[in-house]
Amino acid sequence: MTDNETKLTIALYLTKGIGLQSAKKLISIFGSASAIFEARNFDILRVSKLASNILKNFPSKASIEAAETELNFIKKNNITFLRFDSTDYPYLLKQVYDCPLYIMLKGNVNLNSTRFISVVGTRNMTVYGKEFCENLIEEIAPYEPTIVSGLAYGVDITAHKMAIKYNLQNIAVVAHGLNQVYPKSHYQIASQIQNNGALLSEFDSTTIPDRENFPQRNRIIAGLSKTTIVIEAAKKGGALITAELANDYNRDVFALPGRIGDMFSEGCNNLIKNNKALLLNSPSEIIEYLGWNIKNTPIQQKCLFVETNTEEDAILLAFNSEKITLDDLALKTSLPVYKLASSLLELELKGLVRPLPGKIFQLT
Repeated sequence: MTDNETKLTIALYLTKGIGLQSAKKLISIFGSASAIFEARNFDILRVSKLASNILKNFPSKASIEAAETELNFIKKNNITFLRFDSTDYPYLLKQVYDCPLYIMLKGNVNLNSTRFISVVGTRNMTVYGKEFCENLIEEIAPYEPTIVSGLAYGVDITAHKMAIKYNLQNIAVVAHGLNQVYPKSHYQIASQIQNNGALLSEFDSTTIPDRENFPQRNRIIAGLSKTTIVIEAAKKGGALITAELANDYNRDVFALPGRIGDMFSEGCNNLIKNNKALLLNSPSEIIEYLGWNIKNTPIQQKCLFVETNTEEDAILLAFNSEKITLDDLALKTSLPVYKLASSLLELELKGLVRPLPGKIFQLT
């Protein structure tokens, strides 16, 4: 993306009256921010009267000046700028309906990794939570996941430190501009993260860590990963917001259970109780659930003495080495969902298939 396109994208987002969804829609329609800038009133009116109204202030002198300042900051600090329509924009985050118009990254990270794990939880972590968090990262480290968290006290910083210890890709999503680190005491850790990871933000360099920015930041943590793990959380808090968002995005959520009455387990216990998170007893359950321990080898006949019919054979052949959703199976087999569900039940009874939460199935 050219410097001018970057500048105009930022200016579009900073223009009064243009929100996140409007900015993305306009870029999708016109193809670029510069095309919007160059469009005549007649072209804009052909899209909608609403577009004409919201673009009457674009580009304002204030938004252009602010965008130029931000562009200079980006170039001076070697920051990566990725708009939502870029091929390098994280794939999973792009699937989220309220994904950022653009993200900025400071560091060295591979966004094409297929194993993103978001780890969140209370700032007031207990010894129980700390030990589990450390054991979790240690046990999943051989599978080389990318650890995503928010650089806060407690669970977040423990997850980041363990990722550094095991040389894992590490992303800290922050609720402010990339010209600062919050909390300041985590400056050294933030610097280490950038060696094999990145600080990530959608906020410009003038943004301070205001309270209202954190829920907005949490949607990125939830959106980057297929799986979010909540390690200790009180009845209310940012970790629960992240878990709720992950559920909204149809992502897997795990929660570490705690004793009844423990203040910082109440949120996790409620997530499990309300079927908004799977109960996590040990780190090995994450590895098994995500199928990381399954080798990519051709599927072999596992039970020579189990009889299957033609329809069941077609379903078994449609499985790959990992999990598969009911909808994907229906597409691969061209079977109606009601017939597919019946056959899957038979295969489950025969010990060949097992169901997982979220209408997902896996070969036994």
